[in-house]
Amino acid sequence: MNTPDRSSDPVSAGDRPSPPFPTQPIDPPGLEQKMDPAPRYRGADYREADKLKGRTALITGGDSGIGRAVAVLFAREGADVAIVHLPEEQPDADRTCEAIEGFGRRALSIAGDVADPAFCASAVERCVSELGGLDLLVNNAAVQEHLDAIDDLTVEHWERTFRVNIHGYFYMTKAALPHLPEGSAIVNTGSVTGLEGNGELLDYASTKGAIHAFTKSLAQALVERRIRVNCVAPGPVWTPLNPAERDPDEVREFGADQPFERPAQPDEIAPAYVYFASNADSSYVTGQVLSILGGQTRAG
Repeated sequence: MNTPDRSSDPVSAGDRPSPPFPTQPIDPPGLEQKMDPAPRYRGADYREADKLKGRTALITGGDSGIGRAVAVLFAREGADVAIVHLPEEQPDADRTCEAIEGFGRRALSIAGDVADPAFCASAVERCVSELGGLDLLVNNAAVQEHLDAIDDLTVEHWERTFRVNIHGYFYMTKAALPHLPEGSAIVNTGSVTGLEGNGELLDYASTKGAIHAFTKSLAQALVERRIRVNCVAPGPVWTPLNPAERDPDEVREFGADQPFERPAQPDEIAPAYVYFASNADSSYVTGQVLSILGGQTRAG
């Protein structure tokens, strides 16, 4: 296994960026390469142990943010990784693939929209065909937009959020299941908003609550097939999804109201996905929603 390049990462959690942040010159869906400070994704303090050696993963929204950090840690643990992303996110996807390959693993970039069931089916087929199989599915792609009032939430906006954030999870899972052998794992990305609600994110929070229920129900449906299903539900994380659609003043103080007084970095969330993906760590764990909230001790 290649020696990790940690040159651009902090040496300790104490070095992680905190508010106030500068204005971010990005628009939805947002490119990570334009963010300042750059999100941390390589895992400076992480130590790999071949937990996913010989396995193949497909990660939606794998070009940036949490998805990129998960892709990199999966590669460090020995997995080949396919990432799904929107066509306009190709520059970020290319960088993620370079990072995966830098750790000696194969990478595959697949551009398209998870709201399209035909695309989801083709993405899975490409992963299986070009990387030789599929053992791990991470449903992570999402759209989000704050709105001040429910009157501003259109039917079209509501339906688009559901098509991406929850229908896409089902489409990808449905396509992946025929290829997932016993011992495989599915990890979904939920959110604290799905546990507590959010008045400015009515559609987004509703989809995240649906993802939590989807996780528990799917875990029950697949337990006899010995395919585990779990979910990670973070609080605020420094990824393109958040500053791309927020007011500059909100971005400046993003995460400041957490007990840790900052947002999480993607590489602080990604180890939870390794835990759920690894049979060495969580072979007896399925149907769980793990919240990572930076010092908050209750959600829901």
